[in-house]
Amino acid sequence: MKLDRALSLLREVPDFPRPGVVFRDLTPVLADPDALRAVVDALQDKIDPDTQVVAAVESRGFLLGAALGYGWRYGVVPLRKPGKLPAVSHRVSYALEYGEATLELPEGAVQPGQRVVVVDDVLATGGTAAAACSLVEAAGGVVTGVSVVLEIPALGGRELLAGRDVSALLAV
Repeated sequence: MKLDRALSLLREVPDFPRPGVVFRDLTPVLADPDALRAVVDALQDKIDPDTQVVAAVESRGFLLGAALGYGWRYGVVPLRKPGKLPAVSHRVSYALEYGEATLELPEGAVQPGQRVVVVDDVLATGGTAAAACSLVEAAGGVVTGVSVVLEIPALGGRELLAGRDVSALLAV
């Protein structure tokens, strides 16, 4: 399946999670095996070849990160919401376009000097991706890039990630 066909399966859900927000739902892409393969292969094409670990952002990033890890032999580290980990190395709170959130890094999951790509489904305001990068770097990891399926340029996320290698398969 071609990437453009796979990305055409993305669904827009208006007024979720709040009025005025348009949620970009990756579920139809994930549910189609050929679309999932096309998206994961395209994400891989943009990842620095020296990368060792995928830092996968909860929760849709977990699905993409696991596929990348398995397919290309990366380690996968889940960046979790609070209260989900028994041992936390670092924690970062940040602003979203519709609220606030916190991410946590499991203790011992990223080693100093490891080369890590941050993977998520959507880049909007950049808060989540910046927090993820901050967690990786707090543990001594080296962020090789931020890779997402969808970017919403009007929300300015790339500006918050200035100086970082950011790749998106689609911008809307």
